[in-house]
Amino acid sequence: MIALSMPSKKSRNRTPPKILATLTLALAAVLAMPMALADPVAQVRALPQASLLVQEKGRDLIATRADTPRIPASTMKVLTAFAALETWGRNHRFETDFYTDDAGWLWVKGYADPYLVSEELDKVVSTLATKGPRRVTGIGLDDSFFSPDVEIAGRSSTDNPYDAPVTALAANFNTVNLIRTGDSIKSAEPQTPLTDSARRFGMAGAAGKQRVNLRERDKALRYFGELLAAKLEGAGIQVGEQQRIGPMPRDAERIYRHANSRTLAEMVSPMLKYSNNFIANALFLRLADPKGTGQVTMTGAKRAMTDFSRERFAWRDFTIDDGAGLSRANRLSARQLVELLDAFEPYRDLMPQQDGNPAVRAKTGTLRGVSTYAGYVRRSGSWEPFALMINEPVDGAVRQRVAGSLAR
Repeated sequence: MIALSMPSKKSRNRTPPKILATLTLALAAVLAMPMALADPVAQVRALPQASLLVQEKGRDLIATRADTPRIPASTMKVLTAFAALETWGRNHRFETDFYTDDAGWLWVKGYADPYLVSEELDKVVSTLATKGPRRVTGIGLDDSFFSPDVEIAGRSSTDNPYDAPVTALAANFNTVNLIRTGDSIKSAEPQTPLTDSARRFGMAGAAGKQRVNLRERDKALRYFGELLAAKLEGAGIQVGEQQRIGPMPRDAERIYRHANSRTLAEMVSPMLKYSNNFIANALFLRLADPKGTGQVTMTGAKRAMTDFSRERFAWRDFTIDDGAGLSRANRLSARQLVELLDAFEPYRDLMPQQDGNPAVRAKTGTLRGVSTYAGYVRRSGSWEPFALMINEPVDGAVRQRVAGSLAR
């Protein structure tokens, strides 16, 4: 705030008119500042469709409509992360199985490992090159762990990476990263060979760099097979051109079970930081069958997370429709988010740090007309939970201003 002191009568008589005009304009600007800049907490509390709850030492410090259920957007990922961490533990590693059958096919059975990126497939191929066949008739792709009618609530049909389909077997989050120059397409990642499917997607897109999703289950699985085949061939393993999508033959023999090099904690941290919808909903679906012994449906996943929340927190009056916060049917209250954050405390190190403010670790959530923020602020030497839920159009930066104000 600009402090202005009135000059004495003697000095006032000597103040040049230009300086007086400048001071007058400065004072007018200060008086015209919106309340958001002076007190962002007061601005939020004045919004009719906003909730704010801040606790200190377990007691409500600020509570504004804290029990009203609202759309949480991507703060829903904190609940998904917590359920996963509590179910499997920080050091859990997801597995993918590799089989061969009597006809010489290599079969891949997926169990929703969300982090089968190109670098991870390199580790798979390195092992297969030492213990697997030197020639493969074709590649079979078994994602039957997920029911074929699995569809994520709130997912749109755009090319954007955040709208990628979620399959039990997926490479690179079911996205491709490409560069188009005229009719020339190349991979934007040195670790990811360009496949036929990727080239077709690139030709359908705009010039320049593009990261797009693979849109549909069959296309995503076909791309996985192409990418795996390219890497196998790069390791000196001959691969036939055929692919099959479906359950593997009963006589197939497992030759390798791959445990991801990343732990669950090492997956959750970037999921929260970059708000990765694919990882969140892969975990959400997998939680419906933690041991990976049956088949998962979306209905079962919703029921499993709802049951977990009721049993762990005794919540009532809430709705869970997906694990990433894409669906506008999700409903949580600010108090429920703070209760979740209390329980999430052992995993606080996995929460993203606010840019430029080490005193805030929190997850944002954004949909059209929805702006949320939930996490921790450092106050008087301790980390305290807060939840901000705005279900009306506002400047997105108000979230950081509120958190910064709470931290001060």
